[in-house]
Amino acid sequence: MGESPPEQTWAKVLGWACPGLSARRRVRLRTTCSMHRAKLSLVRRKISSIPAKTRTVLQPGSSPFPAAHCKTSWECVSRSARCCSSLPARLTVSYCRSSGPGGQHVNKANTKAEVRFHLASADWIPEAVRQKMASMHRNKINRDGELIVNSEESRYQMRNLAICLEKIRTMVTEATETPKVVSKETTQKLIERVENMNRERLRQKKIHSNIKQSRKADFD
Repeated sequence: MGESPPEQTWAKVLGWACPGLSARRRVRLRTTCSMHRAKLSLVRRKISSIPAKTRTVLQPGSSPFPAAHCKTSWECVSRSARCCSSLPARLTVSYCRSSGPGGQHVNKANTKAEVRFHLASADWIPEAVRQKMASMHRNKINRDGELIVNSEESRYQMRNLAICLEKIRTMVTEATETPKVVSKETTQKLIERVENMNRERLRQKKIHSNIKQSRKADFD
């Protein structure tokens, strides 16, 4: 027993080390080893399909972001295409635990992102737009006058931060849009259309009432 096992499959090695195993147990071990070899081969093919530049960045223990882009969370997300580059860096960003399913990941990682800023003193937004945002999103403003936006859609912290910034940009865009001016002709057409619909509704109601009335039996 002092010699080394032969360089063969894992199933044969296990059979050589444990000669007392039954034939059924050896078949199970051989099947398990074959499954592990197939999984390992699939992982190797997937790794080989990744570009070499990406493989050098995603080394164990390294960050997926270049070192020059990892100074702050804001700079990391500003590189994303979903982030609006015109938003200022004077926003208060915080992270906390996410709710919902996710296993132990949501219990250990602060993936939920929350972005807030004082709406009244946000000089990067015009005064008229700020007033409109205050009326449109009054349920998202706290007692201190801070507009709060949060996101827990993703399991990744930086992606949730990018979603929050996209929400803020959408709010500003919606508040900037001016309502369309409806002409008198269009208003008159809409009024006539509503009146016609009401008349048709009453006519159908009258017909239905007559049908129900005709079903009643007269016992006199």
